[in-house]
Amino acid sequence: MADKWVYLYSELEEAEARYDDWEGVRGLLGGKGANLAEMSRIGVPVPPGFTITTEACIAYLAADGRFPPDIWEQSLNALTAIEKETGKEFGNPDKPLLVSCRSGAKFSMPGMMDTILNLGMNDEVAEGMVKLTGDARFVYDAYRRLIQMFGTVVREMEDNIFEEVIEQRRLEAGVATDPELGAEDWKALTQRFKELVKIHTRAPFPQDPVEQLKAATEAVFESWNTRRAIDYRNASNIPHDLGTAVNIVTMVFGNMGETSGTGVVMSRNPSSGEPGLAGDFLVNAQGEDVVAGTRQTFEIDAMAKRFPEAYQQLCDIADNLEKHYRNMQDLEFTIENGDLWLLQTRNGKRTAAAEVRIAVEMVDEGLLSREEAVLRVSPEQVDFYLHPQFDETARAEAQLIAKGLNVSPGAAVGAIAFDADTAERWAREEGRAVIMVRPETKPDDVHGMLAAEGIVTSRGGRTSHAALVARQFGKPAVVGIEELEIDLADREARVGDLTIREGTAISIDGHRGEVYLGALPTVVPDIQDPWLTRLMEWADEFRTLEVWANADYADDAKRARNLGAQGIGLCRTEHMFFEEDRLPVMREMIMARNSSEREEALDKLLPLQRGDFQQLFRAMDGLPVVVRLLDPPLHEFLPDHMELQKELSELKLKLQHLDTLRDIDHTLVEIREKQDFLARTEELLETNPMLGTRGVRLAMLLPELTRMQSRALFQAAAQCIREGVDVKVEVMIPLVSEVNELRTQRDIVAAEAAQVMDEEEREIPYKLGTMIEIPRAALMADVIAGDAEFFSFGTNDLTQTTFGISRDDAEKGFLMHYLEHGVLKDNPFATIDREGMGRMMRRAVEMGRETRPGLEVGICGEHGGDPKSVEFCHEIGLNYVSCSPFRVPIARFAAAQAAVQSRGWKAMPPAPRDPKGKAAKAAKKEKAAAAS
Repeated sequence: MADKWVYLYSELEEAEARYDDWEGVRGLLGGKGANLAEMSRIGVPVPPGFTITTEACIAYLAADGRFPPDIWEQSLNALTAIEKETGKEFGNPDKPLLVSCRSGAKFSMPGMMDTILNLGMNDEVAEGMVKLTGDARFVYDAYRRLIQMFGTVVREMEDNIFEEVIEQRRLEAGVATDPELGAEDWKALTQRFKELVKIHTRAPFPQDPVEQLKAATEAVFESWNTRRAIDYRNASNIPHDLGTAVNIVTMVFGNMGETSGTGVVMSRNPSSGEPGLAGDFLVNAQGEDVVAGTRQTFEIDAMAKRFPEAYQQLCDIADNLEKHYRNMQDLEFTIENGDLWLLQTRNGKRTAAAEVRIAVEMVDEGLLSREEAVLRVSPEQVDFYLHPQFDETARAEAQLIAKGLNVSPGAAVGAIAFDADTAERWAREEGRAVIMVRPETKPDDVHGMLAAEGIVTSRGGRTSHAALVARQFGKPAVVGIEELEIDLADREARVGDLTIREGTAISIDGHRGEVYLGALPTVVPDIQDPWLTRLMEWADEFRTLEVWANADYADDAKRARNLGAQGIGLCRTEHMFFEEDRLPVMREMIMARNSSEREEALDKLLPLQRGDFQQLFRAMDGLPVVVRLLDPPLHEFLPDHMELQKELSELKLKLQHLDTLRDIDHTLVEIREKQDFLARTEELLETNPMLGTRGVRLAMLLPELTRMQSRALFQAAAQCIREGVDVKVEVMIPLVSEVNELRTQRDIVAAEAAQVMDEEEREIPYKLGTMIEIPRAALMADVIAGDAEFFSFGTNDLTQTTFGISRDDAEKGFLMHYLEHGVLKDNPFATIDREGMGRMMRRAVEMGRETRPGLEVGICGEHGGDPKSVEFCHEIGLNYVSCSPFRVPIARFAAAQAAVQSRGWKAMPPAPRDPKGKAAKAAKKEKAAAAS
């Protein structure tokens, strides 16, 4: 247990003595307390104060709201020290000291926790302050603010109880704004506020200043666990066990008349990153008037005319603090009778575009190294540049109708279409923007998904089909909206009491997982941003992990290459078969009753597949292309089983009402075709198809399928080599769990390759490897590496098979419960499970390279675009990660950060340039010597 719970701002060195780095000091004193003490040390005008530590908060909460021994005694001793420093006394009406009580966690959580101003005011002090200042209006404005904040924060009253009384007083006085109310108005309101506190809480407003301070401190501690604070931490990935510090600071007043004011300012523009102050300012006001939006503020430039000396001083302080902390600063200040006081500095919140520009320009200014600039920007901020965003003003006014999983970022607007054919027809024939809304999507919905601007489903998780395809093609998507009921028969959807017909315009935000009614305007970020270009150049210079892309078509490959992909890590050949001109031929092959019929269908597919491969090789000239042979079970290429039964019943019913022989014959043909499809579908149906006859198992039963794909692949390679294309092909066998499976398929591929090379009279270099997506394959990696020239971890299926859970079902059920209750730290389908699956991956890499030194290893699951997973892949020595084209820049940046951090660079925020204050003390000593 700590011996010291409270630190005066002048005792910063004692806090520093406990830790080796500034992060430890911030963890103890909170960001606000640490920065106030640091500003005080380097000569910035800061009101005297002290910090009650985060350790005290944790101890208080652990003790069920009771102060551990010594905390309050130390707080009162610190208060006495402030009294001596200021020459004022807490509760003394002749020389009153008023203080604020403000939260301050290690990581900034703006507005999430509580603040109370003007503590120490009571009836007697108010009278004394009126005598001292001669300004009753100022005094009773301050007093009513204390009562109002105490009532809402400590006694948990609704703020509108007080605001309605103020509004009524304005009406009676015939004024429009609070500053126009006079001394008698505020005095009367103060009395009324005390009455309201007693009425609503059955306890009077305390006149004892120490009782006020203690209650306020307790309330700030308890605000750490409010719903809004917890939600903010969840959204910002801030741990819940840090606690908040409490800062007790001498009050300075911006509401003492026309010579006083207050404001909030950024040292650079938080939207664009442009140098120069940006912020808001008010005359005759306190800080909450600015942040609460209750008064119309002025641009900070207006302060230059009103308070020129204070403005210049503020500019100089902002510039010095920015250099000191090596980051854009967010400052709160007050001017009391012309004197400037700083009440806070912290690293300012900013847009992604501003973050990138500031990081790059700080390198140019000598404030950051290039490595620090790369660590300053998050991969998610790089992602901002790749997807449209909604106009924030329009979003604030829009009707939010549903929330789901945010699986693919970006903003999209369009008319609801409930099936793929409608989506495609409206988009391509009528030129309409479409959002495809489905219970879930299937592979044969791809054409509609490609035509749509965005995708919404009521079922599915982060690795569902809709999510995977959406990310693949850069489509914004929101999935798993459980409250969304879709009635395909009536062509309408319902969310609660709201019914939405097909064709209605909606807007979706794939970054936030939100759906809005109506068409919101969008803004497209500029990927050609010059600051981003420079930052990405540095990132590519630092990283050692290559970034490849998952791409099935030439257009995807070109897009990926333009975004910096260094190869194709996964070409899913089955997606080529789902196109409208190929699906009927694929179904012919599946429906074939003998080898001859099957070969005939495969002969039709071969030139189509060959053409696809040729386009892919041309697009990736000089870069590797990993082609995965057919993976899904065959039933996925057939119509839905339940849908077939329904259609067959409808046809039989229709047959009973037909009159002409021609119609009867035509319908009988349809019935026989449906019956054949149904029978074959039932033959192929499996209880658990994802663990059934798919991948290499299907190829073992249908070797002619492997032969056709191999021949198409090598013929395409031969043709492209003839054209001068530098082809680097890698053949990947999926779902291998036993080395003999791989050997059998290797022999088929090798035989077909040799035959094509003989026919074409040229060598076609290639590699043959396997996906590691079954735990047994990972455990047998040393054996499999004897026959595989490369491994690629299929982390989507490997996560399923390692955990023994269905990725489509888990996120709708227990997995969300596990995440909410801390059973799992991260969603294993979004971020690689380091402790379990990660351990197996690490060992598989080691065993594989023991057998085959220099074995090429990558991953091709969606984890390849997740920054945390990319860091892990760097750590275990993979050669590359492969992800959706639109995730390539994010993966490039995450790989660079992993490399930089592995070389000892630390993530931001940085410590002050002189965290121990040596330079400040030396300057102070020099100044004193000069004065003497």
